[in-house]
Amino acid sequence: QVQLVESGGGLVQPGGSLRLSCKGSGFDFNRYAMSWARQAPGKGLEWVSGISNGGARRLYADSVKGRFTISRDNDKNTLDLQMRDLKAEDAAVYFCGKSQRLAAVTEELYDYHYSARGTQVTISS
Repeated sequence: QVQLVESGGGLVQPGGSLRLSCKGSGFDFNRYAMSWARQAPGKGLEWVSGISNGGARRLYADSVKGRFTISRDNDKNTLDLQMRDLKAEDAAVYFCGKSQRLAAVTEELYDYHYSARGTQVTISS
């Protein structure tokens, strides 16, 4: 049974940093591209970043490019998202996703199956 469990969310001031993590289990983690998506209040799910199965290729939405860094540790089955210079518009629930296309990373939201829980990121001074 595939499980994706996010952690690391919280309250941070504008301009601050936060690191999200996702632990995957129930599948061969190192065979799949992974991604992060987010959902702000009253808005739809937005793809944020993706990484290929081996970590060589990383993609970012324009809104986070230069501020967010995605990484993974295939030995630990973990996916991370380092977020810097956080802005009010980054406030959202962040979800970890497993590719439905195995190794290839894409920018397509629906190429991934996302967890149901997510982790809340709140930006407030």
